[in-house]
Amino acid sequence: MKVTIDGIEIEVEPGTTVLQAARMIGGDVVPPAMCYYSKLKDTGGNCRACLVEVSKGSEADPRPMPKMMPSCKTGVMDGMEIKVKTSDRALDARKAVTEFLLINHPLDCPVCDQAGECDLQNLSFKHGLGKTRFKEEKRTFEPENIGDKIQLHMNRCILCYRCVHTAEQVCGSRNHGVMNRGDHAQISTYISASIDHEMSGNMIDVCPVGALTDKTFRFKSRVWFNKPFNAHRNCDKCCGKTTVWMFGNEIQRVTARKDEYHEVEEFICNECRFDHKEVSDWVIEGPRKFEKFSVINQNNYTRKMDNVTIHTEKQILEGRDQDRKKISMTEVPYKNAENS
Repeated sequence: MKVTIDGIEIEVEPGTTVLQAARMIGGDVVPPAMCYYSKLKDTGGNCRACLVEVSKGSEADPRPMPKMMPSCKTGVMDGMEIKVKTSDRALDARKAVTEFLLINHPLDCPVCDQAGECDLQNLSFKHGLGKTRFKEEKRTFEPENIGDKIQLHMNRCILCYRCVHTAEQVCGSRNHGVMNRGDHAQISTYISASIDHEMSGNMIDVCPVGALTDKTFRFKSRVWFNKPFNAHRNCDKCCGKTTVWMFGNEIQRVTARKDEYHEVEEFICNECRFDHKEVSDWVIEGPRKFEKFSVINQNNYTRKMDNVTIHTEKQILEGRDQDRKKISMTEVPYKNAENS
């Protein structure tokens, strides 16, 4: 069957959703997705960030759909026409969803480990408002300890349910879920139990915000200061194919490899993720590339950077030599208290 998205026609198989068809085309026609995850079953339909306008239902029934439709849950029909970036209604709806997601989300990007690779940060950058209209007090939750490897920060959670699906489908069992209802709903363990399954670290990778972060990497460094490399090792628990994030010769964290939509290519075990932080543990394949709009990519070391030359006096750019010597400290001889 044929479907047209923003004037681009593509042939797809029956059962394909609008979001999947858009990803086949790629580029700017792909709606953002905060809850849908192609590697997990029964995801999507929660965040409403992927709303699109269906201007033509099908060849059999060409009437447009009166409401905005979630592209992750809407199956395509032969002759369907969809507007993503060319629809003012879709863009306005996306802005409204972004504003709704940010109502209770704390603006703590300067201290959040997810900053730089946060889907909500990217969504807010493209569709967010410059200021908030929400005057009430933000919803807050008490800190909860769910284990020695994963940090839960419920104030940042957007209830996408990805971690719940990961525990059920990847780990095989779970002892956490969504408790309570409405604005009291929260991710929590039922009896204050810790999450210690050998595949539980994948919940960190699937989380689109900073609600679940790596305790072994917490506050060590900003992600854009690290250099990511593809690496692998022989592992009897998982594929062993990972991305190692290095600062100098130190591996500061290990994650699963992700595609251009920030989805894990293959899930990895906790042993690979947390227990192997030595360079000698891995076979380094080469540098990892990112999509062009990534914050991490702004410090891209894989491309050739042109030197910038500013024609001016040396003193204006670097200051006086004697001052630079004092500031560096390494070139200043040490004096003890008796001689100083």
